Amino acid sequence: MKTYYDRRAPEYDEWWLGEGRFADRHRPGWDEDVELLARAIAELPPARTLDVACGTGFLAGHLRGEIVGLDQSERMLALARERLPRATFVSGDALRLPFGEGTFDRLFTSYFYCHLEPAERERFLGEARRVARELVVVASVLGEGDPPERWEERILNDGSRWTVYKRCFTGPDLADELGGEVVHRSRYFLIVRA
Repeated sequence: MKTYYDRRAPEYDEWWLGEGRFADRHRPGWDEDVELLARAIAELPPARTLDVACGTGFLAGHLRGEIVGLDQSERMLALARERLPRATFVSGDALRLPFGEGTFDRLFTSYFYCHLEPAERERFLGEARRVARELVVVASVLGEGDPPERWEERILNDGSRWTVYKRCFTGPDLADELGGEVVHRSRYFLIVRA
């Protein structure tokens, strides 16, 4: 997974922006949903926030307060540093967070939780609760007729093929799993705050 995201870094934002290979993808209302998601994130109260698996910082730029981004990919971190020069970025393992107990007000993560298998989710939640009082997770909404858990083939611009575990959620199942509440739901995106 680490190698996949490191190689994907230069093209990662194409997925969000509907560019490159995603330009012709049929996603009705996508741009509007991305805008609504950004607004929902910006409406979170300012906090000292750790963004785990921050990637290029695409969503972290909407968070208010002091931001620390963590990712295993140096290429992702380089892009995030360019995008958000006032934030702090750290290379590290999300399942073994390099921070002390209660260091942050909030732990924020987008699309990372969707890639964790059950045992990893358990470890991550333990770490999240150790370092922050609040957890905010952005996830994919389960599409009608889609299996909630699956292995997806991903093709990068260089033609390389990768198999990635993906889990999608309904609002209630993610809220129940995290012990929180749904604070945003649109056609494509879900935010749960716990």
